[in-house]
Amino acid sequence: MVTNLGHSCFLLILKATTIYHKKKQMDNHIVAIGTSNPGEAIPQAKIGEFMAMAHGLGSEEKRKLQFIYRISGIESRFSVLSDFHFQNPEEFAFFPKNKSLEPFPSTKRRMEVFRNMAPGLAEKAISKCLEDSEVEASEVTHLILVSCTGMYAPGVEMEIIAKMGFANTIERYAIHFMGCYAAFNGIKLADRILKSQKNAKVLVLAVELCTIHFQKVYNEDNLLANALFGDGAAALMMMQSSHGLKIKDYQSQIFSDGDEDMAWNIGDHGFEMKLTKYVPELLDTGIQFLREKLEKRFFLEKIKHFAIHPGGTQILKKVEQALGIPWEQNRHAHHVLKSFGNMSSVSILFVFAAILQDPLVSGDVLSMGFGPGLTMETLLIEKKG
Repeated sequence: MVTNLGHSCFLLILKATTIYHKKKQMDNHIVAIGTSNPGEAIPQAKIGEFMAMAHGLGSEEKRKLQFIYRISGIESRFSVLSDFHFQNPEEFAFFPKNKSLEPFPSTKRRMEVFRNMAPGLAEKAISKCLEDSEVEASEVTHLILVSCTGMYAPGVEMEIIAKMGFANTIERYAIHFMGCYAAFNGIKLADRILKSQKNAKVLVLAVELCTIHFQKVYNEDNLLANALFGDGAAALMMMQSSHGLKIKDYQSQIFSDGDEDMAWNIGDHGFEMKLTKYVPELLDTGIQFLREKLEKRFFLEKIKHFAIHPGGTQILKKVEQALGIPWEQNRHAHHVLKSFGNMSSVSILFVFAAILQDPLVSGDVLSMGFGPGLTMETLLIEKKG
């Protein structure tokens, strides 16, 4: 009798211990990421031909532009505008059918394109994310929208709630106009929600239509911006889990010296991007200055995998040099830049999606994103099976 009672107690203790450890292993994870792009990929060289025509460049300036496009590290990009496939204005669907592109499309006209095109692109990314996460739309408790290339009210997220079958009790948030690092803020917000509501299932959606803001004034800022940006959407599911990309730590840093070198303004003819050639140097200097702090916080010498925002080939090179890492440890960022260009806040989620699917990546991954301010966001994640 005593023996049986002792055995039963032992089994109860063992079961309780097992349940405790299972619960203890449940942390905030990105468990799935869905991505989408509009239309067919446009070769970078073809976009260069469009730009030369739109800017009205002579032969010498055209050669300079083509050189910049060749060394951009980009082979193709996507756009919701079919116009970038063509050089003949008669084939344009958005821009005026003349070489002067006048009257140049207003900000209102561009926002109409965003309102018409962004929801469909977002829905494709969300559908893939939900399928991979095995989470039903009705189970999603929070929706965080991230975008800096378009906004309206009630907003993209409201259209999605109805079409995707989300509950009408879902909590929604919008992070607008923060630039290329904005997805980091979405992830941090999701992490904080999950820390207060353990059973929450948080969907972070980033959708950017950068190419609708093409500017034809031929200056350095526009030349760089027009050479880099593309369109896309990505959705990630964050929840308590034991697999995926575990959220371990994060940190923000503002470099006030660069507040005039990366900026984003609303103009009469779209959003105007200021992106000077000094940004890579500023990031290099800033990271070198912060190297000791980053080492103490994130243990850099132990990290084998990196996910740097693919803002441009020079940015990737400078950050890799500052961190003292070979490009192979940041290869997914290079591949995303090569195939999609810089999709602003969406880009880093494409990099995370590639890491999530790569069986060769395990352990800690250090990610960095940059945007207006000049602001740097750092996120430490752990790839788990």
